[in-house]
Amino acid sequence: MSQDSTDGERVNEGRRDFLKGIGVAAAIGASGAVAAESTEMQRLQVVENPIGAYPYRDWEDLYREEWDWDSTARSTHSVNCTGSCSWEVFVRDGQVWREEQAGDYPRINQDIPDLNPRGCNKGACFKDYVHGEQRVKYPLRRTGERGEGKWKRISWDEALDEIAEELIETVTAGEYDGISGFTPIPAMSPVSFASGSRLVNLLGGVSHSFYDWYSDLPPGQPITWGFQTDNAESADWYNSDYLIAWGSNIDVTRIPDAKMFLEARYEGAKTVGVFSDYSQTAIHCDEWLPAEPGSDAALALGMARTIVEEERYDEAHVKEQTDMPLLVREDTGKFLRAADVPGLDGGEKVMVMEDPAGNLRAAPGSLGDRSGKFDAAASIELDFDPQLSVERSVSTTEGEIQVRSVWDRLRERLAEYTPDVVYEETGVGAETHQRIAREFATADRGKIIHGKGVNDWYHNDLGNRAIQLLVSLTGHIGRNGTGVDHYVGQEKIWTVNGWKKLSFPTGSVRGMPTTLWTYYHAGILEDQPEMREWIEESVGKDWMPLYPEKRADGTRPDPSVFFVWRGNYFNQAKGNTFVRDTLWPKLDLVVDVNFRMDTTAKHADIVLPAASHYEKYDLSMTDMHTFVHPFTPAVEPLGESKPDWEIFRLIAERVQEKATERGIDPIPDRSFAREIDLQSVHDEYVRDWLANREDALTSGRAAAEFILEHSGETNPPDGEQITFEDIVEQPQRFKANGGHWTSDIEEGEAFAPWKYFVQDKQPWPTVTGRQQYYIDHDWFLELDEALPTFKEPILEDQSEEYPLRYLTPHGRWSIHSTWRDDKYMLRLNRGEPVVYLHPDDAAARGIEDGDQVLVKNDLAEVQVMAKLYPSSQRGTVRLNFAWENYQFPGENNFNSLTGMQMKPTQLVQYPEDSGEHLHFFPNFWGPTGVNSDERVEIEPIEGGESR
Repeated sequence: MSQDSTDGERVNEGRRDFLKGIGVAAAIGASGAVAAESTEMQRLQVVENPIGAYPYRDWEDLYREEWDWDSTARSTHSVNCTGSCSWEVFVRDGQVWREEQAGDYPRINQDIPDLNPRGCNKGACFKDYVHGEQRVKYPLRRTGERGEGKWKRISWDEALDEIAEELIETVTAGEYDGISGFTPIPAMSPVSFASGSRLVNLLGGVSHSFYDWYSDLPPGQPITWGFQTDNAESADWYNSDYLIAWGSNIDVTRIPDAKMFLEARYEGAKTVGVFSDYSQTAIHCDEWLPAEPGSDAALALGMARTIVEEERYDEAHVKEQTDMPLLVREDTGKFLRAADVPGLDGGEKVMVMEDPAGNLRAAPGSLGDRSGKFDAAASIELDFDPQLSVERSVSTTEGEIQVRSVWDRLRERLAEYTPDVVYEETGVGAETHQRIAREFATADRGKIIHGKGVNDWYHNDLGNRAIQLLVSLTGHIGRNGTGVDHYVGQEKIWTVNGWKKLSFPTGSVRGMPTTLWTYYHAGILEDQPEMREWIEESVGKDWMPLYPEKRADGTRPDPSVFFVWRGNYFNQAKGNTFVRDTLWPKLDLVVDVNFRMDTTAKHADIVLPAASHYEKYDLSMTDMHTFVHPFTPAVEPLGESKPDWEIFRLIAERVQEKATERGIDPIPDRSFAREIDLQSVHDEYVRDWLANREDALTSGRAAAEFILEHSGETNPPDGEQITFEDIVEQPQRFKANGGHWTSDIEEGEAFAPWKYFVQDKQPWPTVTGRQQYYIDHDWFLELDEALPTFKEPILEDQSEEYPLRYLTPHGRWSIHSTWRDDKYMLRLNRGEPVVYLHPDDAAARGIEDGDQVLVKNDLAEVQVMAKLYPSSQRGTVRLNFAWENYQFPGENNFNSLTGMQMKPTQLVQYPEDSGEHLHFFPNFWGPTGVNSDERVEIEPIEGGESR
């Protein structure tokens, strides 16, 4: 609200009176007078009861005026933090004045702590970006070399013409699969995600994955559970009585949700932290297990050994819900199939168990016993008691063979992880890890909160699978307060159907694993020739796509046009120097749509000014809670900036205008039964394909309403739709799960996953129909990874030359690179890139706190400030990731020190012929871009005082 002009005049008069009072007081003081009560200073009397009776003192309006506003709007922040926090934005004189947490999420039930307020220190200063010096307000064209930072302001017409010409030339030449679009995390702003994805799809281009690229994907989950990931909302933590934060630094990376972890202790929950440093979360845990970096699998397998050896596992759960009773051939290492056994019905994709009488039985719910990957009509419920421990001979169609159960194979594997071995590999005490295993197994409701600290390693899948094994053995899954909750990035979107139809209207999508695309086109394959055979086989068998596609003459063109929006690809690219030196020169045009000048924008050819989060319509959601709320424009877009939806619509419009002028005929798509018609690309962009309504999607607001209308979570068949007006009024809880989550949303209950499989007995979407710990794919067998195991981090052979492990964790003062350059966040730390190292490592190198040092390996070197960090383990250094490259001296950044490694097992399809269990789908299954196996050395810079 704002005061009227009369109030304003009164404030001015009050200010003059106040200044007069000060002057009189000075005069009285100079003359020694004491009759202050006769002066204006009476207004400064002590107010004994400000609530009951408070005198009007007009000079105080000066301070009240600081908090005055003209209007407010509900909005949020489109950043990959999983927070999805609703904010109220205050506007005064056409500018964002301040923001505060909206604080009006509905209560799930009275027994779970209030979700309000949600927010963090970063969100509280987003207004600095709206009006900050980093803001891109006009279209810019590069005039110098890429990355040089030389720009010329151009008009929107010039920018649209240049982009449209390049797109028309590329498509008409048949090189449309050289057009790539990279944008992450649809849940954080699905309309903005869809804006560019929709155009790229209409042009026949390639949409890139992000979840695997960021190494946010835990590959062990699709391997074991056949599902991308599914997590409980954070409110469910409160239902647990034993919580393990494993590589998830909740107090830094999950600030809006950390209270649920901390407050669970009020109900008697025990909290344990598994971290390689005494982190901000570890200090709030009841116990801290300081596992060596990269040793997570060894620790988890040691705990599993204790649970199995001491028979603390949930036998009924293990028999019904896991693959432990299934039989495996000793000759081939493959599952024994019903087709192998004469007289046993089921075929090649039905597995085999043994009953108490020694009879072989088909395992219900196997892939061959159901209609496909998902089949709610099938069941894994057993009408016999399968035996866990089996070692016997079996007569097959090929003769007599020996078989053993997965359970016996697992016990043999776990026997390797004795307490002494676990201590040697992890540094965690033999008695400690066994005691924690016993406590976890005997808890009523145990939960593991799994974080990126496990995912960043080359053998991340082994770490994931070993940790998951703990909940499968103990039955801590499929009930509230249990499970492995993996929170790294907003990997899933609740309103999936509406978002998908908006983003990919043709239904024919060229999806690409960004890790493989980068690895191949940045020339890293030439640096690691041992990977060539694996990649060629995977791509040759169509397990993984690779674009641009190989042409009929055997050649494969380079990518040519690269759109980036809502992300900072260049900053976060592993193998950063390869990207800069090899991939980037191949691209004819790089367009970055951005509201600020980040590292990717700095290396682009054209930068288009995007509306900030407070200047557009969109939606926000996360798997950390079950609510949806909006972005609404608090102010008009600054300068000539525009919402993402408007920007890509204008590009489509300009392409259509030029194509129509030239009479360009439709271009047949070489892979899909469709044509790419440039003369109608804008018409198709704004058309509602589902309702067949022309010009229905000309604005971001209309696109947001389309998503809400066409998603089962917000518009269930048997319920009332959640409208955009509803979520502007207050965040709304989803009404249903829309068919792509693994439990129902229940009134008065926090969401927890996997109930369809555990409680309703539906088959898990795996080959075996169960939580599957044995993978009989040829590549897994060849690499001895059919079962979870521990393997050391790679590059250990470099430890003599580069004795320090190099980690790049998330920091408290930014969300990825957003806010890395914010003045207020910089004031809360040292204001420049910092490497954290143990005092002993520093002393051995003659380094003191605050020195400028050189961090280096064979890939690159970067100059940063040293900070002594006693909470670290010796031999490990940390440089928080996402500092922009222009915040370092020279052109290198934190990722210049990381290479890129791809693991062959993450390139497979399983089963090889059909892929129901594992097949490439963007962000579900694909190679991860890992970066924690690197090693470095650090040396002081002479005269290296702080910059």
